[in-house]
Amino acid sequence: MEFSYDVIVIGGGHAGCEAAAAAANLGSKTCLITMDMNKIAQMSCNPAVGGIAKGQIVREIDALGGYMGLVTDRTAIQFRLLNRSKGPAMWSPRAQCDRGKFIWAWREILENIPNLHIWQDTVRRLLVEKGEVCGVETVWGVKFRAKCVVLTAGTFLNGLMHVGRTMLPGGRMAEPASYELTESIAAHGITYGRMKTGTPVRIDGRSVHYEEMEIQDGEQDFHKFSFMDTPQRTLKQLPCWTCFTNDECHAILRQGLPESPLFNGQIQSIGPRYCPSIETKIVTFPDKSQHQLFLEPEGETTRELYLNGFSSSLPMEIQIEALKKIPAFRDMVIYRPGYAIEYDYFDPTQLTHTLETKAIKNLFFAGQVNGTTGYEEAAGQGLIAGINAHINCHGGEPFTLSRDEAYIGVLIDDLVTKGVDEPYRMFTSRAEYRILLRMDDADMRLTERSYQLGLAQSDRYELLVKKREAVNRIINFCKEFSMKAAIINPTLESLGTAPLRHGCKLVDLINRPQITLHNMAEHVDALKRELSKIDSRREEIIEAAEIQIKYDGYIQRERMIADKLSRLESIKIKGKFDYNNLQSLSTEARQKLTKIDPETIAQASRIPGVSPSDINVLLVLCGR
Repeated sequence: MEFSYDVIVIGGGHAGCEAAAAAANLGSKTCLITMDMNKIAQMSCNPAVGGIAKGQIVREIDALGGYMGLVTDRTAIQFRLLNRSKGPAMWSPRAQCDRGKFIWAWREILENIPNLHIWQDTVRRLLVEKGEVCGVETVWGVKFRAKCVVLTAGTFLNGLMHVGRTMLPGGRMAEPASYELTESIAAHGITYGRMKTGTPVRIDGRSVHYEEMEIQDGEQDFHKFSFMDTPQRTLKQLPCWTCFTNDECHAILRQGLPESPLFNGQIQSIGPRYCPSIETKIVTFPDKSQHQLFLEPEGETTRELYLNGFSSSLPMEIQIEALKKIPAFRDMVIYRPGYAIEYDYFDPTQLTHTLETKAIKNLFFAGQVNGTTGYEEAAGQGLIAGINAHINCHGGEPFTLSRDEAYIGVLIDDLVTKGVDEPYRMFTSRAEYRILLRMDDADMRLTERSYQLGLAQSDRYELLVKKREAVNRIINFCKEFSMKAAIINPTLESLGTAPLRHGCKLVDLINRPQITLHNMAEHVDALKRELSKIDSRREEIIEAAEIQIKYDGYIQRERMIADKLSRLESIKIKGKFDYNNLQSLSTEARQKLTKIDPETIAQASRIPGVSPSDINVLLVLCGR
């Protein structure tokens, strides 16, 4: 049997869902092939979305017309805005979600997108003709012909799970691995390696002594993930809890280290340094007497709880015995132990910025197969891959995001330029322009581009226009409205800030850390009337205006630096040089430049091992 499509997406995880939805919404006839339709967008590890830098990525996905933010808002059972004590460049939304409802919300969306078909099967072979992908073949012998293929197979490629010395094939607990596909791709010259990740024990909430833990409630303000004018947090909101390991717990874990796949040589692959297993923590920090754990709900009605901070592949009896030394878990009953999983990934330096492979035309990779970790990183890649797969089918300019335009741009540029030596996770520190990449202005940065592309729809664009007009109106009012010292000084003193010696514009007062639009509106009737004109998304608009006022100098300075460096982005060098014959370059630079074949001077400057003097050589050769 044979079918024909424009775009085939392999894998129904977070990358695959966004890729399939984007391609189909743009007009490509699309098929999403997944092993299990009941596990679409499954949250393999923690049922949470967002976090430091990850939350910004989700807002960018939403601003571009993706769905992760909408699904998260619809299924959230706890919401928090992290890093509130820091500046807005660091604010990061995070939501705990109902795992089951998250899956079904995604499936409802996908099943109602025109041009999108879902097929339950396992792909085993890539079909390639004359260096160009032309389809896939499944284990059932079905052939799918397509102009473009997007691979988003997650941890399923030759997946192998570990609990102690027990090893079982699989892509997730109780789900089969995918075989033959890696080898089918590698036969065309694409190299691959092995990585690992892990997940913790799942606990029956009825067996937990919550009185021994500290409760951690969520927040109920206006913040959410989607910029769309939709309801937020309609599900019952639930708390999380925190506790700590102790010396008795650590002693039992140490006894089990000879049986740990991480330390007995059973696992050879690379794991995430920033999200270590509990056994790695006690080895790396031998003098630390405790490590914090977070107990988090898996859903609105289920008793299943996720123990964040206790990822492990130790034998299950060791995991249970160690946890029972913690007072809150002394009578603990578990649903399943923690385990580690090894899987295949492909070196992302083999991709272009559109996430198309250099070796096989019209084949795209997105998600953990590129060496990343995290739902958000995967979804961001999936969206870009799906957009560009559609463009390759129907024509148009490649769609890419720059480092000063989006965290997704930073993510992809890091992958294709630097590669990975461990599972890649996004942090705010990876972005050199993070003041420009705030969570509050993702729609301002990206929605218009997506609307011009045809992905963001008119309702989303109209919301952006109204928001931009409202924000600008507030800012202009503050710049033009004059404050008289005699009238406002008593208010300033009551707010703990210095009185005025003479009059000033309202914008100058808003710049003070003690002053906000809200507390000024309580004392300035004209401002109160101005803010009352906002008919929807009032708090979001006020916050956006206030951030732009307070951080205007920093934003302008960073924009100037970004614009200056962007000049190097305009100097195209791809295909211009035979680097191996440029003896004026260092040996390492010749090797790295030949491997990456960068698009621009700016990308070349970000390649590890390419020095400033090497860049100067290239600039001279370009006549600069």
